[in-house]
Amino acid sequence: MSTPLPASPISPTIPLDAPGVTHGFLHLPHSRDDSAYGAIMIPISVAVNGEGPTVLLTGGNHGDEYHGPLALTKLMNSIDISEVTGCIICVPYMNHPAFTGAARNSPIDGANLNRVFPGSPTGGVTEKIADYLTRELLPIADAVLDIHDGGKTLEFLPMAASHVMDNKEHEARNWEAALAFGAPFVTKLVELDMLGMWDAVVENSGTPFLSTEIAGGGTTRPSSTKITFDGIRNVLQHWGALAGEPPASESVVLDIPEDGAYLISEEEGLLEWLVELGDDVSVGQPVARIYNTVKLGAPPIDVVATIDGLIAMRHFPGLVKLGDAIALQARAVRSAH
Repeated sequence: MSTPLPASPISPTIPLDAPGVTHGFLHLPHSRDDSAYGAIMIPISVAVNGEGPTVLLTGGNHGDEYHGPLALTKLMNSIDISEVTGCIICVPYMNHPAFTGAARNSPIDGANLNRVFPGSPTGGVTEKIADYLTRELLPIADAVLDIHDGGKTLEFLPMAASHVMDNKEHEARNWEAALAFGAPFVTKLVELDMLGMWDAVVENSGTPFLSTEIAGGGTTRPSSTKITFDGIRNVLQHWGALAGEPPASESVVLDIPEDGAYLISEEEGLLEWLVELGDDVSVGQPVARIYNTVKLGAPPIDVVATIDGLIAMRHFPGLVKLGDAIALQARAVRSAH
């Protein structure tokens, strides 16, 4: 028989079911050199009004992704409690240590939160955060929205994303939420690595789940911030936690092939883009070149498209390393007009 896990060391400083809008913290004890009885304080906001679904909103899964934290903070700062039906739990900075360090991974233990789920109450700081989300917040949620963007190293076309699932009823349910989000693009995202992801833990629990990939580059822009903010409200309306109905979807649907969608670098050097994000490409077309930064005079290496489609994601920094994902290719298959 397996030994039951101990209780999570994380505790909320506010009740999660008090009527009205309440702001507080998830308190995680963290003894360190500069504070023996210190703690990591992860912001959390809760909006409760009457009977209805409980929706969990999360952002900052990676600390260098800012559209989720910004849009969720704006939402909870301005939410009209009379519009809420049920409960909205919002954790805009899930991996708060990574967020304060402006890094994808936690500067405390070097861990990627979105690769350690379901976590452990006896593991490192990042595993403890994952464990609390998995064992304490997920079971009380009727639906989960996790906002992502490309962070410092990637830039995406703004898209809502669900996944292909074995349970086709759940897949269809999540796809309807993706359409309701109302981003310019919508897709069933093909992940390079699902092991340890929040997505997988939520989906395996049977809870409705939606994610996004909205722009990136380690910054925000007015257009993509509006897409994110409006999309969150649209999905809350779709799930019945916020008054109103989302507008009819006008998202362009992107089909991502299971094989050959990603262009992976087999070289290192300086990256020259030959196409823009969102441009159409055809098989064999050079989309980028990699220049040797050590041997001047060495011919650049072409990176060529492997499908007929468009560039849905691109590597953002000017330098590329061996094994980096340079681009994600997709096909626009229809519009929801």
